[in-house]
This record gives sequence, structure tokens and C-alpha cells, in this order.
Amino acid sequence: MARRLEAAVMVVIVVNVLVLMLDSVADVHRQHGRLLYTLEWMFTALFTAEYLLRLWLLRRPWQYARSFFGVVDLLSILPVFLALLLPGLHVLADVRLLRLLRLFRILQLPVYLEETRHLRHALARARRKILVFIGVMVLLIMLLGTVIFLVEGPGNGFSSIPVGVYWAAVTMSTTGYGDLTPQTGLGRLITGCAILLGYGIIAFPTGIMGAELFAGAVQGHPPAHDSCRCACHGTRPPSTATGAPQAGEH
Repeated sequence: MARRLEAAVMVVIVVNVLVLMLDSVADVHRQHGRLLYTLEWMFTALFTAEYLLRLWLLRRPWQYARSFFGVVDLLSILPVFLALLLPGLHVLADVRLLRLLRLFRILQLPVYLEETRHLRHALARARRKILVFIGVMVLLIMLLGTVIFLVEGPGNGFSSIPVGVYWAAVTMSTTGYGDLTPQTGLGRLITGCAILLGYGIIAFPTGIMGAELFAGAVQGHPPAHDSCRCACHGTRPPSTATGAPQAGEH
């Protein structure tokens, strides 16, 4: 019953987020604004009742209120009432999108607990490798940004080293917005090398996480030991020959 109720809450959250997204479209708001406003207040009343019900039923309501999901639940309903009391705070209404974070509660369902634990342990084991990778990436981006600034200069749009760093980050991530384009031959050569380097670097985090997940899976499922007792385990196997004399026989 609790699992079905949690699944129903997830569906309501998704529908509520879709309503908020549609309300931000000018044409949809102009045609169906009143309906969307009514639906939003219905969702807000439902989430408020759920939040108060959790506080009432839980043995330690203050612990839930201070938890991550408790804060998310409060922030997802509080801006609506603040905007009603103080119209100048209507800009905070977009904070209601925090309700989407509540979908992460699905990771607390028993069917996903084992997979969540493996992923968490893999991230914990790989954290130093990932931090080293991020540090190397930052150094490369700063180096390439400085080099492209010296090569291209302000005349080609690279007005400062931070602008060059921005270009390096966009180029190495293979995003390539195209708002900054080197004009010199050397600058284009550097750009090509940066793109190839970016493609090569993308595989590093995937390999790190894949190796850690595989290691965690192997550790979680140790190979089954053979139950036989033979000479390799330090004991003599029983004789299977029918004609072999046993100890004490003549």
C-alpha cells in the first residue's frame, strides 16, 4: 500500500511539473491560464496536506523536517503561500520546480536499494580519481585558454584570458557554440588538437566508473568455494577403488 501511494505521489509530481512548464508558455498561459492556476492550487493543497501528514504520523517529525527531502517538500510549497501574502515575491514561484527533486525518492524503494548502494560505493571509491581528473581538466583548459589568447589576440574576439578559457572549455567539451572562432592557421590547429583531446578525455570518467562498478560487483558476489575435500585443501580424498585395501585390512 505504501509503495502504491509513493508511486501515485511521483505521478502527481510529474504532472505538476508539466503544468508549471506549460504555464510558462505565453500562448498556453493566455488560453488556459485559469485552468492551470486552478490545477496549481490543487497540487499545492495536496502537497501541503501530504507534508503535514508526514509530520503528524512520523515518530520523529523534526528529523524529517531537517532532512534533505523534508526541506525540499517545504520549499516546494512555501513560495506559493508567500506569493499569496506578499505579491512582490511571485518571482519565487519557480522554486516549485524543486518538487521534481522528490522523484529521487524512488531510489529509496527496496527494489532499487541494492543498485543504489553499488553506485554510491563506486562513486566513493572513485572520488579521488575523479577529483584528479577534474584538476587535470581545469589545468588543460586554463593552459589552452592562455595559448589561444596569445595566438589570436583581441583582434579576433579573444579579448582576455578568461574569454580564452571559456573558448577552451566549450571546445574541449565538444559543445562548440561557434561564438568564438580562431582566424589564424595556428589557432585553428590548436582548435583541432583541443577537439581531439576532448574526445579522448571524455572516455576517462566512463572508464573509471565502469571499473569501480565492476570491482564492486565482483566483491559483492565472491566465487563459490568447492565443498569437496581433496589433496589441494590439505586432506586426503577418500579412495574410490573397490579393490583397494582399507586401513586395518590384510
